[in-house]
Amino acid sequence: MTKLWRSIFAITVTVLLATAGSVPSNAVARAGAYDGEWSVIIQTLRGDCASGIRVAVLINGNRILSPDSSYAARGVVASNGTVRVFVSRGDQSATGSGRLTRDGGSGRWRTIKGECSGQWAAERRGI
Repeated sequence: MTKLWRSIFAITVTVLLATAGSVPSNAVARAGAYDGEWSVIIQTLRGDCASGIRVAVLINGNRILSPDSSYAARGVVASNGTVRVFVSRGDQSATGSGRLTRDGGSGRWRTIKGECSGQWAAERRGI
């Protein structure tokens, strides 16, 4: 069960996760620039977390949302495509950062406790 949870968590985190630092509030893009459904694949490069997991992520008003109630995801996409996200489920959590373009993106993710980290790649759906 732990491996399954780690897989789900890793994928969710990776999908959006990728870089450090905060996005200034004045950098948030106008609504719609990155809005829509994104497919994200998460790859673990360090640690015993699942890898090769694909998840769906929703961006609405340039806010990153979790379409699945089994985990919480919150984040933001800046006007230049910079992504910052926080994902949690129970007592497990991770951060991610990276950059989106009109139809794709990539970045890095890391669990809060540091036991796993890796990279993610995203693809916009329905464009």
